[in-house]
Amino acid sequence: MVEVPTDKEVRLEISRRAHRATLYHGDRAIRSFPVAVGRAGWETPLGTFHIFQMLRDPDWEHPLTGEIFPAGEPGNELGHYWIGFAKEGNNVVGFHGTPHPTTVGKSLSHGCVRMFDKDIEQLFSHVNVGTLVAVRP
Repeated sequence: MVEVPTDKEVRLEISRRAHRATLYHGDRAIRSFPVAVGRAGWETPLGTFHIFQMLRDPDWEHPLTGEIFPAGEPGNELGHYWIGFAKEGNNVVGFHGTPHPTTVGKSLSHGCVRMFDKDIEQLFSHVNVGTLVAVRP
């Protein structure tokens, strides 16, 4: 595993088209992860954001029904890690694990960036609140 400094030079860039999130230190790509992004009508928002929330074992609120699924319960779609970086109205967008690994590499989410559990765990240890996240087409 590559050692990644956790400082302000660390940033993330998401390519929606390539279904990849790349972790950078300065201009050097450290690691690239396959991801799922938002589907048509729920696209992951384009732009530059900053991580504002990092949670272990988060509860999940279904974006359509508002039903709350506690951490570890069936129906919780977030896995063990949540990294929030964007807000659009009442919707919050972030990185999280998924109980549906076959969706990684596709455009199928409600806007969030789904990752394999092992990848979100690694990413969680290398970013902080304030880390820049750029989402590109």
